[in-house]
Amino acid sequence: MGRVLVLGSINRDLVIGVAAHPRPGETVSGTNVQEFPGGKGANQAVAARRAGADSLLVGATGADGFGTAMRAFLSGEGIDLTSVITLPEVPTGIAVILVDRNAENTVTVAPGANAALKPADLAGVNFQPGDHVVSQFEVPEAFIAAGFEAARAAGGVTIFNPAPMKALSPALLGLCDIVILNETELEVATGKVDLTTPEAIEAAARSLATGTPTTKFRTIIVTLGAKGCIAVHADGLTSATGEPVRAVDTTGAGDCFVGVLAAGLAEGLPLETALRRANRAAAISVTRQGAASSMPLRAEFE
Repeated sequence: MGRVLVLGSINRDLVIGVAAHPRPGETVSGTNVQEFPGGKGANQAVAARRAGADSLLVGATGADGFGTAMRAFLSGEGIDLTSVITLPEVPTGIAVILVDRNAENTVTVAPGANAALKPADLAGVNFQPGDHVVSQFEVPEAFIAAGFEAARAAGGVTIFNPAPMKALSPALLGLCDIVILNETELEVATGKVDLTTPEAIEAAARSLATGTPTTKFRTIIVTLGAKGCIAVHADGLTSATGEPVRAVDTTGAGDCFVGVLAAGLAEGLPLETALRRANRAAAISVTRQGAASSMPLRAEFE
């Protein structure tokens, strides 16, 4: 089995329950406050590790209490933190998450040390053949690109989750073997709106997947929430149905999907099987509070 190597963010999540999300200028009372481990990179690394993969995280924390807590949690999960650096001049990343009575969330992130990561911070990372290297937009694009270039040079597979969504440059897209995004992110990435039918979603995904004379045909996976997901790839289309559950907190569900999918592919599972497992795991995660701590164990979704 290859490793799952995550180039990603490490945050401490402060989760506040609310009856309804505040409107601009409005103050609302929270029902409770909880503190959880988080950050898309950390979440994905935990999901992959609990799915059975060897998981290595490349990232940064500040020299503060939040950073110490995150290192202790991740180390306890069995994640290799050799390439997680400490930056004394900046704080550990923090996310403030509001969760309403319908389990829908809004998230505000102060990136802290995550935003300070540079390509030079990858110098000590030993990329290996068979690595499945995952990243997302909570760390700088130059850091992602340098990591993906090194991964490909070593014979690894690159998996990108462009969240939080921003413009996806052709240069970065060209370094991606697999791109995982939701419907909203697909609209932003392609400039196509009103993706309300399966045909429209597939067509938009295919526009991102098509190779050029210098880039191969890449796999585009679109997550559809309770409806499941589709994957557009060189051999056609693969889909997996959703898992109906009663959601408690949707925070981290997408990260769970990404981490479990990467673990399945690193294990050598067929794409369809890996998609089904990732869907099932993500469905389980939303029945629990928190992000990284809500990731299910392999035995729960296998």
